[in-house]
Amino acid sequence: MSDDFNMSMRKFLKQVGVTSQQAIEEAMRGAETGGKRYLAKAVITIEELDLRHEVSGEISGQE
Repeated sequence: MSDDFNMSMRKFLKQVGVTSQQAIEEAMRGAETGGKRYLAKAVITIEELDLRHEVSGEISGQE
């Protein structure tokens, strides 16, 4: 793959990671998470390529 492709993909994934972390932290801020576990799911789609990629996991609340 080309350098331009790699750079644009990394830039997109960095934006996804940073903005997702900020959104999750904001949602949990002030909430009584008390060590709860939250199921999380992220979905990335590229309609033109018929791509749907899903990642699931758990996020632990702060004690």
